[in-house]
Amino acid sequence: MFVRRHRWLGPLIQRVHHHFNQGPRPRIASVVSFLLTDAGFLRACERETTQVKLARRPPAVMHPAPGTPSTWDLPALTTTTALAEWLGLRPTELDWFAALQSRGRKIASGPLAHYHYRWQAKASGSARLIEAPKPRLKALQRKLLDDILDRIPPHESAHGFRPGRSVRTYVEPHVGKHAVLKLDLRHFFASVGFAQVVSVFMTAGYPEAVAQALAGLCTNAVPSDIWKEPTCPLSGTERWHTLQRFRRPHLPQGSPSSPALANLCLYRLDCRLAAYARAAGAHYTRYADDLVFSGDREFAKSIKRFHVHVCALVMEEGFAVQPRKTRVMRRGVRQRVAGVVINEVPNIARDEYDILKATLHNCVRFGPQDQNRSGHAGFRSHLAGRISHIILLNPARGQRLRDLFEQIAW
Repeated sequence: MFVRRHRWLGPLIQRVHHHFNQGPRPRIASVVSFLLTDAGFLRACERETTQVKLARRPPAVMHPAPGTPSTWDLPALTTTTALAEWLGLRPTELDWFAALQSRGRKIASGPLAHYHYRWQAKASGSARLIEAPKPRLKALQRKLLDDILDRIPPHESAHGFRPGRSVRTYVEPHVGKHAVLKLDLRHFFASVGFAQVVSVFMTAGYPEAVAQALAGLCTNAVPSDIWKEPTCPLSGTERWHTLQRFRRPHLPQGSPSSPALANLCLYRLDCRLAAYARAAGAHYTRYADDLVFSGDREFAKSIKRFHVHVCALVMEEGFAVQPRKTRVMRRGVRQRVAGVVINEVPNIARDEYDILKATLHNCVRFGPQDQNRSGHAGFRSHLAGRISHIILLNPARGQRLRDLFEQIAW
């Protein structure tokens, strides 16, 4: 604290407040950086010698951002020691699991690694990297999901990974529209970085040290050795660009906490896209990395220009659109979103319905043993799941399939 009051101190406080009062609580490094570039503060340091007395730091408290964050019912964890106790860990164990120094990037496999890695082929011919946390870390992430993340509401436009939302609620605003624009975000989970996750927890009110520890538990940096394994299907420039993105701490695809955190980290993007869609007379919804916009005749006339502006907004927020998955669907063609045809009512494609109905009919007549031509593990559960999906979209058609399903002699 200052021994005597200086006239420059009041204006400095006002400048700091004006600079940081629009967002969440600033980090210490941001405040220090601002002070070191503030002309008034630098002039005061040159003009006089200030005697500074170090005071005991006041105890940390929860400090949510103004507005709705103050109403969130979250556990009050003001120190990393309290966080460790809440998770049932020792402080050294918390530091190990959080891996704030990106230690995970240096350990590819073995008992010290926190994740298992495997490649999953994609329909496009490429592959995605699944980062599955080991059981103990997965249990910690599940606790964070149940007791913290699920209590923070995402944007209303987000329909994926949310209780009470489904594919049907995702597509319903776009049914019967003149034009539908569908876009896909590239490297969805890997594009959400450590700093964005820290900002979510700080907005909720957690002190910076606690927010960093929470973010460390939920993010991962992929070891370089994973890209050298013979099982890695990527090559050339695609491999290099993917490596640069995954080697930084990011949300791992395979973690139970990643979907909810991705929704929260995209809150600002959802706000901007929803506002832009309203200004253009359109509707906007998002299901994970799939963005959909739709509107009537006026929107259809400007859809190309609208598409360009949306891509620019996405890039400003640190994401990228997958160009080859972009679709502009007008009323004269089949408008299909998330596997659902939305020209008139939400429904699956007629050919898919006929194939499933024929499969069920053959199971009734000849038995299900020889009907699993695609080699699905758990054929009965596979059929039941597809029927439930159709019931969600079109109860009448789905019930006819359910009646056939119940006649099968398993």
